[in-house]
Amino acid sequence: MKKLVATAPREAKLVEYEDRPIASDEVKVKVEFAAPKHGTELADFRGTTPFIDGKFDDEWRMFVQRDKDEPRGIVFGDLPLGNMFVGTIIEAGADVTEYKVGDRVCSYGQIKETQIVKAVNNYKLRKMKPTDSAANAVCYDPAQFALASVRDAEVRPGDCVAVIGLGAIGLIALQLAVKAGAAVVIGVDPIEHRREVAKKMGAHFTFDPTQCDVGYEIKKATGKMGADGIIETSGSMQALQSALKGVAYNGTIAYAAFAKPFPAGLWLGQEGHFNQAKIVFSRACSEPLPEYPRWTRKRIEDVVWNMLMNGYLDCRDIVYPIISFEESAEGFCRYVDREPDKSIKLGVTFK
Repeated sequence: MKKLVATAPREAKLVEYEDRPIASDEVKVKVEFAAPKHGTELADFRGTTPFIDGKFDDEWRMFVQRDKDEPRGIVFGDLPLGNMFVGTIIEAGADVTEYKVGDRVCSYGQIKETQIVKAVNNYKLRKMKPTDSAANAVCYDPAQFALASVRDAEVRPGDCVAVIGLGAIGLIALQLAVKAGAAVVIGVDPIEHRREVAKKMGAHFTFDPTQCDVGYEIKKATGKMGADGIIETSGSMQALQSALKGVAYNGTIAYAAFAKPFPAGLWLGQEGHFNQAKIVFSRACSEPLPEYPRWTRKRIEDVVWNMLMNGYLDCRDIVYPIISFEESAEGFCRYVDREPDKSIKLGVTFK
């Protein structure tokens, strides 16, 4: 059996492995479909993660330097690649009562032929019907961040909403804004294919930030008022500057990106001050969430899973392209790293 790993920065390879015996509270799954995570996982793959030298200290609520001898978190050679998988249980431990052999499930995990997953008190292991969409299932992770950003942007029926950055998170957030009854929905991305998908999902306007002044175009599309809520997922300095220009007076920017340090040029004066913009840093996995105790991460996960499985959200156009497991090493390097303009969220299918 084989699994996908990073053997060095920006190098992926399929390597052989053997499964250990499962524990009494675990199940073994034969994988049929899987997908990587294009943001955080790509930073790890390139060796540019912000967590190499620093770590977040929960007590101080700030990043601190790692101790000299402390592991840096990324060890290439056998670094797992992959985020979500779908498959069928082929073995169940003695203490597993909620799942049985033959059940179709989805959970977090590496791109590999089999998975061993805890199946007792693990709500992140999700049951699926035979007819449920695998493409929807592997969008379980980005859908959580999309829902959190839409809620943090306080999107309401009748609002004007802009989504900047049309990867998986952005396109799901755009779908949610359309379904929430937003009067004007705007998608912004330099990649034409992503803008076309946004239109298919209900965007009223789409803009290429390399070809226009996005903030100005948002104001024009909303009768000079600006967007009530802007969801920014790209992490680009220019995107944040455009959001500050395009936001309505006292509007909200839900900043869902995990941005790298900005170069010189970000200007928090001008429109930022005159528009009295609110910037909310949106992160579904940071607890307690802004709406705690009513909203927890588990509630977000439960809600988006139901949306994905009942078809309220449709991610079939988001999981693109779909390649075979045998192609996954080269496919990851190409579609996730070298040529991200040719993908949205890479899908990997197994025989």
